[in-house]
Amino acid sequence: MSRIAVCPGSFDPVTLGHLDIITRASSLFDHVIVLVSVNMQKSNFSFSLDERKNMIRSVTVDIPNVTVESFDGLLADYVKQVGAIAIVKGLRAVSDFEYEFQMALANKKLYDGAETVFLTTSAENMYLSSSVVKQIASFGGDISHFVPEQILDDIRKRLVKEK
Repeated sequence: MSRIAVCPGSFDPVTLGHLDIITRASSLFDHVIVLVSVNMQKSNFSFSLDERKNMIRSVTVDIPNVTVESFDGLLADYVKQVGAIAIVKGLRAVSDFEYEFQMALANKKLYDGAETVFLTTSAENMYLSSSVVKQIASFGGDISHFVPEQILDDIRKRLVKEK
């Protein structure tokens, strides 16, 4: 039986912090599904669902046990549907934990098989988020230290304001 994990997020855009968590999860599980989902609390996406999926595919192409999917329903339903044994979430700070802990408990209540595994971010990525990347890029700042090189130009083209 294959140990499948689901690594959900909006990934708008995917960052080096996301890639770190995905890569580390791929060493812990037989198969990792990066699930690009619709977050009801985030409505102003900079990239379409297909663009986000394609960006993640391009930066995980060398990780053979990672696939990228999307789903617009409840995470617990998806985890049950694919037979996953874990939901993998990255934590940057204590402030992330409170929200993620609530979500883990809700998912467990909705589907008893939905175990959540928290991976702490690497120290160099503690401050990094898609929002930070978007803000820096919108003012023409250098985001090359924050996002994978393969998608750097795509992100710049979309987010850098014309001056």
